[in-house]
Amino acid sequence: TSSITSWQSLEELTKAIAIEIKADPTALIQSYQSLLSAKSAKPESTLVLVSSQPILAPNKNSWAGDLLTQFQINNVAAELQGQSPQRGYITLSAEKVLEANPKVLILVDVGDGTINKLKEAPFWNKLDAVTSDRVYTFDYYGLVNPGSIEAISKACNKLQEIVKTSSSFWLIQA
Repeated sequence: TSSITSWQSLEELTKAIAIEIKADPTALIQSYQSLLSAKSAKPESTLVLVSSQPILAPNKNSWAGDLLTQFQINNVAAELQGQSPQRGYITLSAEKVLEANPKVLILVDVGDGTINKLKEAPFWNKLDAVTSDRVYTFDYYGLVNPGSIEAISKACNKLQEIVKTSSSFWLIQA
């Protein structure tokens, strides 16, 4: 088994498999790179929430955190360290979420009602991302767990939309 915790580890695994099956990985690596075409011109504070009990967010040492870095998205939890049982994720208190008050909020749908629980939290309506309608929902596969090339591609396309929306939103506000 292998653990893909970064874009680099995805590329390394692809190359290792290619060597094993005597194939040329170039086309696949180039297709990966094309998914990263958009970069955030003015990175806005962004928070990814993966669960509600406890409130978990990816830092830079996770697939999700590294993916945000690839798009130059300002992950407010990137540098935070914590005692979460999941490596690359930190546990946040409701107070920390309010203190971070992200401009963009990304929720991960794991199919267990987490999103509704987060929306019922006392802090929810106080967040800038909520009041300015900058809340996005992502599938678990692609953002939290790479899953498949198709799932990664879908997640990257959604991140590109956020980056484009952030750029135009910033121009409107300026």
